Amino acid sequence: MIGNQTSVSEFLLLGLPIQPQHKSLFYVLLLAMYLTTVLGNLLITVLIHLDSHLHTPMYLFLSNLSFSDLCFSSVTMPKLLQIMQSQVPSIPYAGCLAQMYFFLLFGDLENFLLVAMAYDRYVAICFPLHYTSIMSPKLCLFLVALSWVLTTFHALLHTLLMARLSFCADNRIPHFFCDMSALLKLACSDTHVNELVIFVMGSTFLVIPFLLITMSYVRIVSSIIKVSSAQSIHKAFFTCASHLSVVSLFYGTVIGLYLIPSANNSTVNETVMALMYTVVTPMLNPFIYSLRNRDMKGALRRIDCRKKTLLSRMVTLSIFTQFYSLHILN
Repeated sequence: MIGNQTSVSEFLLLGLPIQPQHKSLFYVLLLAMYLTTVLGNLLITVLIHLDSHLHTPMYLFLSNLSFSDLCFSSVTMPKLLQIMQSQVPSIPYAGCLAQMYFFLLFGDLENFLLVAMAYDRYVAICFPLHYTSIMSPKLCLFLVALSWVLTTFHALLHTLLMARLSFCADNRIPHFFCDMSALLKLACSDTHVNELVIFVMGSTFLVIPFLLITMSYVRIVSSIIKVSSAQSIHKAFFTCASHLSVVSLFYGTVIGLYLIPSANNSTVNETVMALMYTVVTPMLNPFIYSLRNRDMKGALRRIDCRKKTLLSRMVTLSIFTQFYSLHILN
């Protein structure tokens, strides 16, 4: 069916606009950044799963956010590293659509999880006495499940609309992944429906979550101002600092790339900005949440203590076994 719709069997990803003599340096740098992203987000996910002290609403959302960052970066980075080492940087037609689908899925998932985390901080600061009853396990699981359902629908809609288009001429994508806007420029059939859906769904899935996060922090700031205690103000700011940093990184690059008029933006600038939110932001999120987070540091220490205790017990058991064996032999 796809073969009847398009004469293009593969696309050529042109990758990053870098000089050939600098390619090896950028390859090592991007590989190190990707490995840091994988290890950092995997560490946070495992810590939250293993430590019972972190089984709270905030860390439920954070574990899903780390998983989303891990997958989001893995959608584009392995292919980018591959095409940097390849003489023919091609991607199959079906693989391109699959990459676009998962890119939209995990990008939107992070968007909705940031909204859920903003609501969690709003309840924690503005209604501290009712936090446990409001942020019940049932509500938290519902918010996570709703995020997955909405993002799956959104990604599937755009992928199906893209699959109905015909590509019959140029198959070169001036990007390092199958970006939806880049693919639309290559289509040789009518794209008005796609563009309309992108505009409507983009407003719904990007602008509305951003406004909800903004409203949450307006209420938080107004609540903090009413508090006279400097210690309470510092505690509230410390609670929100990590989340605000992640929100600024994510929405700053996305809004700069997709919502601000791009008349002066070249392909190089757009590629660099895309690299920011696909590579840099997922890499920085674990550091933002762990370096200044006492709970995460405490969980790491507790896991480390458990490992040391288990190791000492194993050593003791091994020594005792050897001693007992020698005693029996003698």
